[in-house]
Amino acid sequence: MTHIVQAMVPGPKSMENLRFLLRFRRDPISALQELAQTYGDIVHIKLGEQHAYLLSHPDVIRDVLVVHHQQMHKPNLQQQPLGGNGLLRSEGDFHKRQRRMMQPAFHRKRITTYAQVMTEYTQQMSGRWNDKQQIDIAQEMMGLTLSIISKTMFGAEVEQDTQTVYNSFTTWMRLNSAHRFSPLDHALNSLPLPRKKQQAEARAQLDTIVYRMINERRASGKDNGDLLSMLLLARDEEGGGDGMTDQQLRDEVMTLFLAGHETTANALAWTWYLLSQYPEVEETLQRELDTVLAGRTPTPDDISNLPYLEKVFTEAMRLYPPAWVTARRSLDIYQVGTFTLPANSLLITSQYVVHHDARWYPDPQRFDPERWTAEARAQRPKFTYFPFGGGPRLCIGEPFAWMEGELVLATLAQNGACAWLQDKKSRWNR
Repeated sequence: MTHIVQAMVPGPKSMENLRFLLRFRRDPISALQELAQTYGDIVHIKLGEQHAYLLSHPDVIRDVLVVHHQQMHKPNLQQQPLGGNGLLRSEGDFHKRQRRMMQPAFHRKRITTYAQVMTEYTQQMSGRWNDKQQIDIAQEMMGLTLSIISKTMFGAEVEQDTQTVYNSFTTWMRLNSAHRFSPLDHALNSLPLPRKKQQAEARAQLDTIVYRMINERRASGKDNGDLLSMLLLARDEEGGGDGMTDQQLRDEVMTLFLAGHETTANALAWTWYLLSQYPEVEETLQRELDTVLAGRTPTPDDISNLPYLEKVFTEAMRLYPPAWVTARRSLDIYQVGTFTLPANSLLITSQYVVHHDARWYPDPQRFDPERWTAEARAQRPKFTYFPFGGGPRLCIGEPFAWMEGELVLATLAQNGACAWLQDKKSRWNR
């Protein structure tokens, strides 16, 4: 039997660990960065009685997410996850079944049919802006991506519900994020705190809207060519031909709704911020768009001819990855280099920490799209960049997110958004 010695793995001890936990509550990203910089690529921390390990080397991350993924489960870090038992949370054979059934909805040919929705909604939004207006770009991107996912999910505008959905999602995420990864979370959730009632109300509002959409579509029996139709028609051909229950449809819809608007909106908002701070990048991007598009609306076929656009969006997600941390729980004893970690260890990898590691990205705080030439990519290990995760649990909506982000970016830049942001540069705060 392997003898496990926790002290072998470097990391903060006693009071240092407590200081880390307090700092993590205030500023989790900088707390994780400091851990990696102080102790190295494998760091042991205590979260209450839980042994946790921050893993920051790309080879180790690949080992966790790809090579030994069958030894890992997603940890239950939320008491009442909004997506229920959707793809983000489900495990084992059930997860494989759901992903197999849902995969056709995200094939490239399918998602290209949503491109017109993305560009039209973007043009409608920018058409409401004027030169004298001060806008909250993060809120605008949230509203835009919410409208896009609503249309592509349900096939028809749900304008009467849009504000309710936006407010409910925002409320739930704000209350949930305050206790993510907290070792006190289980204890706090046993108390009748006001946030529990607010979360429950937000969830109930979302459930009412989503179940209504599912019931209406089942009753109509129509294939509207949208994501909901694809999910309703999906059958597990390898497992008896059954479809999804209303509960599972609800969980998958809620998961896609959450992932399909919040992450892309954040990525876009940070991209606009960075373009406002680096006018030379904006000018290069604008020249490419002017040359390739010459003022017309971009299409999916244009993306391959806009390499600098891709570099800009890629670099923005390096600096500000929409998902900044990923976690797994080891099912058995797990060997990492010379260290043997106990079963049930919480394994934490941080996209933000790795994306800002000077070993892979010299001057890591600088916004430099030229990091993404083919030659530069080839010199870095694969998991030095993983904004959408990796392995069998790679985000199923990654192709959708890339197409949406690049089309929105190209469309807004075509309509003068970059110049507008440069005029408002003094209003941005780092």
